[in-house]
Amino acid sequence: MTAKKTKWRAFLLFLAGIAFLLLTSFLYFSFSPVDDLHVTSTVEIPRGTGFVEIVDILEKTGLVQNKPFFYVLAVLKRSNRQIRAGEYELASSMSPNEIIGRLVRGMIKGYKVTIPEDWSLQEIADLLASPEFRLVDRKTFLATARDREFLDALNIRGASAEGYLFPNTYIFDRTMGAREIIKAMVHQFWKAFTPEMRNRAEQMGLNVHEAVTLASLIGKETGLKSEKNLISAVFHNRLRREMKLQCDPTAVYDLERFSGAVKRRHLQRKSPYNTYVIDGLPPGPIANPGADSLQAALHPASSDVLYFVSRLDGSHEFSRNYLAHNEAIIKYRRIGEAMKDAEKAAAQMNQPRPYH
Repeated sequence: MTAKKTKWRAFLLFLAGIAFLLLTSFLYFSFSPVDDLHVTSTVEIPRGTGFVEIVDILEKTGLVQNKPFFYVLAVLKRSNRQIRAGEYELASSMSPNEIIGRLVRGMIKGYKVTIPEDWSLQEIADLLASPEFRLVDRKTFLATARDREFLDALNIRGASAEGYLFPNTYIFDRTMGAREIIKAMVHQFWKAFTPEMRNRAEQMGLNVHEAVTLASLIGKETGLKSEKNLISAVFHNRLRREMKLQCDPTAVYDLERFSGAVKRRHLQRKSPYNTYVIDGLPPGPIANPGADSLQAALHPASSDVLYFVSRLDGSHEFSRNYLAHNEAIIKYRRIGEAMKDAEKAAAQMNQPRPYH
């Protein structure tokens, strides 16, 4: 009997030793780095992926080295059914416990995207769909930005979200999709366009959509904050006098992927946006204006200017009548030609001479 007890006790001690070793190994596995080397990997977990498949993905990336222990750890933490889909940035210097924690908390990789002022809907779609970000499918983004039901829900009365995608720096991730990204930008617009600004627009005889449209013209004409109120004055004065706005960027707005200088032929083309052809404002914004352009649209300078021409340095010369404007055009055309001649002469001087 004593011998049997001794054997039984020895067996229990053996089992206890095994259990202790397993527990120690498990704890060491759970809280120690996967690898001593710090190697960062981007792991994408598609929607609807099961836990076993997720572990396979992590194993292929080198982030799981003991699948049974990883399964047990996830089950003990009740995390095996709580992992969120998305793109994660994980490092081999993390422990399995840290990795599971990130997956459960949905610490998805975010992309810092800066939307510049006065970019068009097309340009924003190109940026978000670019290889650098791959946040949206370009066609899907553009279609979503023109979806009437979606626009109504966002309180946008235009034909698209053009004008309401507020320029700012955002953090987007690849799980968001076109609708969420557009919502985020439009939300920032409505934060920027305050009730006071809405009231100011109404006092000026403008609705919100018209104010945003005017702001987009101002922003496309100048990038200088100091000029925006004067540009605004030109457009307001012209609207009051029922003169055509003659804003060059409107003539090419609906041309797919237009680049380069606006030519005379562009100014003559028939388009609902071309303010050389139509009266008043175009039917909607031609870009997405920032806060300065929105404020300028509602606060034009106190001036009777009606014309402006580029000084070729990013700024403009303003005129009150056509005669002065025409003189300014001739002046800067001559300056432009002189600059071109100087550039040609400089290029010729830099040409390698034949060796004699």
